Amino acid sequence: MTNKRQLKKNIRYVCGDIAAELLVARAMYPEFDDVRVNKIINDIADLQETSVQRVTFSFDKLPRDFENMGAYNKARSEYNRKAYKKLTEDFRKGVEAIVKEMNEALPASAKEANKAKK
Repeated sequence: MTNKRQLKKNIRYVCGDIAAELLVARAMYPEFDDVRVNKIINDIADLQETSVQRVTFSFDKLPRDFENMGAYNKARSEYNRKAYKKLTEDFRKGVEAIVKEMNEALPASAKEANKAKK
């Protein structure tokens, strides 16, 4: 697991790259629906904001709630592992939904041009 600062940077980079890809595609294909593109950009911004906010989580127990520090550290480590896994799964699902929206918004002429390249 990376530290929080690096994780937040990575989330911002991924969201920025997705938004950049969408804007490049819109520039290449003028028949893109601007309303749909703006909605997708807003979805990307929302995903970034919620994911960055969720990076900071804390264990809600105290060492005195456990028999010893070893039990506390084990429980805290397990909690952090589950929270990190949930965060990454939710972020991945959000990215997949946005990519699916981007593919649906792609004009038919662009889809056929991509098929012809293969």
